[in-house]
Amino acid sequence: MKKPQSHTTISLFIISILSPVLSIATDTITPTKPLTGNQTLVSSSQVFELGFFDPGNGNWYLGIWYKQIRPLTRVWVANRNTPVNSSSCKLTIGENGNIILLNQAETAVWTSNQSVPAVNTVAQLLDSGNFVLRPENDENPEKYIWESFNNPTDTLLPGMKLGWDRKTGVNRFLRSWKSGSDPGSGNYSFKMNIDGFPEVFLLSETETLYRSGPWIGKRFSGVPEMKVVSIIKFEFENDYNEISYSFEMINGSVYSLLIVSYSGLLQRFTWVESSQTWNPYWSAPRDQCDAYKKCGSGGVCDANASPICKCMKGFRPKNQLAWDLRDGSNGCVRSAKMDCGSDGFMIMKNMKLPESSKGFVDRTLSLNQCAEICKRNCSCAAYANTDITGNGSGCVIWAVDLLDMRQYADSEGGQDLYVRAAASDSDQSPIVETSKNGSGNNVVKIVSITLGTCAVVTILLILFYLWRKKMQRSKNSDIDRKGPEERSHDFMMSEGVILPSKRDHSGETTTDDLELPLFDFTTLVIATNNFSDANKLGQGGFGCVYKGNLVEGQVVAVKRLSRTSGQGIEELKNEVRLIAKLQHRNLVRLLGCCIEVEEKLLVYEYMEHKSLDTFLFDKEKSKRIDWQKRYNIISGIARGLLYLHQDSRFRIIHRDLKASNILLDKEMNPKISDFGMARIFGGDQTEAETKKVVGTHGYMSPEYAMDGLFSIKSDVFSFGVLVLEIVSGKKNRGFYYASNQLNLIGHIWNLWKEDNAIELIDESIGSKFLQDEVLRCIQIGLLCVQEQAEDRPNMSKVLLMLSSDTINLPQPKYPGFGLGKRDSEKGSSSKQDKSLTLNELTVTMLDGR
Repeated sequence: MKKPQSHTTISLFIISILSPVLSIATDTITPTKPLTGNQTLVSSSQVFELGFFDPGNGNWYLGIWYKQIRPLTRVWVANRNTPVNSSSCKLTIGENGNIILLNQAETAVWTSNQSVPAVNTVAQLLDSGNFVLRPENDENPEKYIWESFNNPTDTLLPGMKLGWDRKTGVNRFLRSWKSGSDPGSGNYSFKMNIDGFPEVFLLSETETLYRSGPWIGKRFSGVPEMKVVSIIKFEFENDYNEISYSFEMINGSVYSLLIVSYSGLLQRFTWVESSQTWNPYWSAPRDQCDAYKKCGSGGVCDANASPICKCMKGFRPKNQLAWDLRDGSNGCVRSAKMDCGSDGFMIMKNMKLPESSKGFVDRTLSLNQCAEICKRNCSCAAYANTDITGNGSGCVIWAVDLLDMRQYADSEGGQDLYVRAAASDSDQSPIVETSKNGSGNNVVKIVSITLGTCAVVTILLILFYLWRKKMQRSKNSDIDRKGPEERSHDFMMSEGVILPSKRDHSGETTTDDLELPLFDFTTLVIATNNFSDANKLGQGGFGCVYKGNLVEGQVVAVKRLSRTSGQGIEELKNEVRLIAKLQHRNLVRLLGCCIEVEEKLLVYEYMEHKSLDTFLFDKEKSKRIDWQKRYNIISGIARGLLYLHQDSRFRIIHRDLKASNILLDKEMNPKISDFGMARIFGGDQTEAETKKVVGTHGYMSPEYAMDGLFSIKSDVFSFGVLVLEIVSGKKNRGFYYASNQLNLIGHIWNLWKEDNAIELIDESIGSKFLQDEVLRCIQIGLLCVQEQAEDRPNMSKVLLMLSSDTINLPQPKYPGFGLGKRDSEKGSSSKQDKSLTLNELTVTMLDGR
């Protein structure tokens, strides 16, 4: 890591020898009034200026700087990677309504590049420093078609947002200049990581140099300097629209900015009027403990100690020799023997929270509830509050190695972190049980159990109340029963509102424009080596999936729909619209699409381990997913499905949940994919009907396969089948228990009634598993595949049952599609008996997807 330079002003601004320029008396350009090389725009209050400049390398750039501050401080550059070699430039509005920078030869070297054509547009420089493209006479002056604030360079200004805009798909981040005289894209960037518990990282290319720690209510966990000050207000948004960090100036006469310098420093400066200088206010990395993973996994960095790396109580250096030589990068390992039943927790004060991209976050839980969940999950390594304001709230849990921790000297930095420890090392705290011996500890145990029981009962009562309220609403509302003519394809999303698809007079369906990047077909041909067999990742009824390497080095997965595929253009557009709006760690990320001539392609993030079925149903590969991995996969799928059903902006029914549609990343984290058959529910809608049943045999619920009725409970049925397949390593479809001709569900049901369900577990798992945990998952799976939809739990109840072993689960009732006679149950109707076989069903299938 490079050391901070003593002359930090070099990394902040460049003194250029400019040719004489003329500030024109306007802040706006129009198609008839362009900006030429010797002119500048000035914002209405004379705060910012936009024009052309030469930083000293002989090339010319379009940039923005403070009007009244000298030497000039550049805050934005348009054509940073496409400079021109002459000041004979022109900035104008093109025929398609975009801002265009033309060189001396009248060739476009930079454009605002909006894909949607616009007319009667103007470009304006605002007093905030934002350069915007907007309609000329729109009633809403803040309706921007394009803005420089969404395309930052190396500087974050007040009001600019760093992070992810979920509505537009724009990811805003800072990237340094190459050098003091070259504003081209440099090696250093400052980016928001939205996975898990969001935080911001300083990177050198792909190497992490520094991280801020997650946002904990009033500041980032690793930036104690962000305490309340009189001139700056820090803001963090995390909702359906965005995940972003920004700041505002309380005193409008004071200027401040955050910059990523070309030397690899993140720096905040404030302008001091009296001395006419930029004053360094804060920088990172500022000491050795800011270096990412300085003390390795399980190690804690303390800048006030010597040596700076230390191991927590109950831990020892992993490499003692290196540790003695003041190299703590190998980290620490546990020295005490752990026992999940008696483990407790030790409180670490004033801690920067561990790296949090894989943290599990639930902002509705209290700290006590968080402790209970962590206590029962043997893989849970630590937990903490997500918000330290007031009395603290929310829950974040780490079930991975604890990385990049540091401890501060006082309470101004960090927060309390509760780390799992052996009973002998844990703190005597009423939050969790810490020991089995001693009368004092018995009191702690009683208090803990009482509090935990009260919390669980309260949650159950709330869930019951919400269920009753939901059932009452559904009884008082009309269920949508439209015919196929009126429901020829799925609802579409437009500007955050559910709108039905429209038909023009020709009978063709018209849809809104897709909201994802459109890839050129030639680009994808090159990326996949002409869709060669060597790049093929998988194949199904829809076509093939190929591994692709884009020119910029990004690895992607390209799904190429075959011309005979049952998934047509409407299903593809439905999948694009749906998944483009969804952001969750357990949903696959769609990067773009391509619709050219007769080609239909979708471009996804690349999943190193392909789909779940490639491991689950392969005798050799199944040995690579032990019980803990399978349990994590079950929990991850449940979280993703809960997001679709309850936590996303709209209630979404997947309709094709199965093992081949669960993708696994390099760390075996599950991601739900393939939303071509998904449907959106609006308002209080809980159920819908279709005469075109799509899906896969073995995963469809009885009411959907027989009557075309689908709801969140039909997805729950599919989830239950998945759980039983994950436990057993066997497919529900195609598995028959020879003596009784039962499918997997029917076979498991018989084992359950005979109290022999543990025989179901896949022999590939071996002997390392908790029997109670396996049986609990089997019972949850059977509860999810019950024949009657109203008997099945919703996904919030499923997650509660998975995370707590103290809740008494109800006994499952007869499952759907048992494939056999219900000898033990009298009085079943003929209709019920017929529902036990799939041989009589006629359904539209998209199998192998």
